[in-house]
Amino acid sequence: MRILMLAAMLWLPAAHAAIDVYNFDDPKKEETFRELLKELRCPKCQNQDIADSNAELAKDLREKTYQMLQEGSSKEEVVDYMVARYGNFILYKPPFMASTLILWAGPVLVLLIGLVVVLVRTRKKPALAADETLSEEEKQRLKRLLNKNKES
Repeated sequence: MRILMLAAMLWLPAAHAAIDVYNFDDPKKEETFRELLKELRCPKCQNQDIADSNAELAKDLREKTYQMLQEGSSKEEVVDYMVARYGNFILYKPPFMASTLILWAGPVLVLLIGLVVVLVRTRKKPALAADETLSEEEKQRLKRLLNKNKES
């Protein structure tokens, strides 16, 4: 039975998954580390933070973050290093500056444009008066038809 379990562990990919363990001498550094892992985006995965990503690049970023914190770097220094290396894309909350203006103003502009389109499309167009579009002959015929319907 033990041979079967050993064979299953060797064949199953999940059995090979490694768990990253980081030891900190200061609980404050560990808290900062956890915050950074949630604030930094994996450049390869794009929609995952480096804590949740299984990509090799994310693993390297976790290692670098751990190393920098152990060397005494502050949270801002780690963020500055990552931004210098990977750009503002690595941040889930990019800073407000000219190059990121579209990220901040884009959603507002889309909502405003949508609101204007809805308002323009829902405005009632004035109905054309029958007198303006009908000839004199058609007006007389319409009057006769309406009178006939009233009498019936």
